[in-house]
Formats: sequence, structure tokens, C-alpha cells
Amino acid sequence: MGEALLFLLDALLQPFAAILLFRFHAVWLRVPMRNPLGEFVMAITDFMVLRARRSVPAAWGLDSASLLLAFGVEFFYLVAFLGLQGYPYTHFPLAGLLLWTAVKLLKFSLYLLIVSLLVEAILSWVNPRTPIAPLLAAVNRPFVQPVRRIMPLLGRVDLSILLLFLACQLVLIIAVGPLEQFAKHLL
Repeated sequence: MGEALLFLLDALLQPFAAILLFRFHAVWLRVPMRNPLGEFVMAITDFMVLRARRSVPAAWGLDSASLLLAFGVEFFYLVAFLGLQGYPYTHFPLAGLLLWTAVKLLKFSLYLLIVSLLVEAILSWVNPRTPIAPLLAAVNRPFVQPVRRIMPLLGRVDLSILLLFLACQLVLIIAVGPLEQFAKHLL
């Protein structure tokens, strides 16, 4: 029974936290949401975000409600995950769980960027005029443009996406991995 509950947590809560986090990033990056993917994200998260915005104001032009909800969903996931794994909870490890949740959201953010880079690269070869192309370009542009200034086109091949992909992987390995281990150590 525990395995089935873990599966449901992994299949429902983690993707929902990632979708809420994507919504936060979309507002931050001013991504056009009038496309199938954007409309899906808005439709699936509006029931929580619109209510939360009543009591959680935007800060510095960011969608604080979406970020706070993503944090809350991921925090709940980690508490449930540890409970189903048999964590004794003799004391509630709040500091470790808060740090682990923040690190997991950072990790999700990097994975969202990696996926959007990969999908944009594939769609540029297969169907560059797809309705989600402007969404992907808006998500990736702030990160790809600085790399393009350093790494110009080689012939007609743009290696900036590959370099950014590698940089994201290195950040995951060098910075996020040890942070996650430290957070788990606090549990």
C-alpha cells in the first residue's frame, strides 16, 4: 500500500509543484501564455493561485502566490514521502525540510530550463512554427542570449543551447547536489 501511495505522490504532487513553479517563472520572464501549453498551465493552477493571490501579494513584480504554492506542495510531498518511507518523526525536522524544499524547487527550475531548451531545439528542426515556439523562446531567451554573445554561430549551427545545457548540468552536479545532501543531513 505504501508503494502505491508513493507512486501517487510522485505522479501527482511533484508534477503539480513543477507546474506551479513554471507558472511563477512564466510571470517572471513575461512569457506569452496564449498557446496550448500556457492555457493548460493556467487552467490547472488557477483554482489555487487565484485564491492565494487574495492573501499573498505580488513582490517585486513576481507571482509570489505561485511560488509559495509550489513551495507548499513540494513541502507537503517531502513530509508525506518521508512518512511513507518510515521516518520516525520523533522531532519534526523543519529546518531540513525547508532547505530541502527550496533546493528541490531550484532543481525543478533547472530541469524546466533543460527541458525547454531541449524541446525548443527539437522543434526548431521539426516544426519551428508550432504554437508553443514563442513560449519556449521567451523562457529560454534570457538565458541563451548571454551565451550567444560569447559563443557566436559556427557556420549556421548554434551551439549556445548545448553550452547552456551543459552549464545547467554542471550546476546540478556541483552546486545543487551538495546542497541537497546537506539538506538531507539536517533531517
